[in-house]
Amino acid sequence: MNAFGKAIKVKRVEIGLTQEDLAEQSGLARSFVSGVERGEAKATIISVWKIAKGLKCLPSELWLVAERLNSTQTLNKKR
Repeated sequence: MNAFGKAIKVKRVEIGLTQEDLAEQSGLARSFVSGVERGEAKATIISVWKIAKGLKCLPSELWLVAERLNSTQTLNKKR
């Protein structure tokens, strides 16, 4: 799972949405949301905005979570 996909999942779970709920609120297919969370689908800038809207946050919030997760993963790999 990539850091951005994990950030989406963290935020989604935090606010109590299922993938299906997020997909519906974002106007995207559930399979696409699932693929992005797993790092198997690539999110475009438009889909990032749609996902953020569905999560009721700004895309920058997702990026900050992703940066934090990536930093943690990088530090753990170095140990």
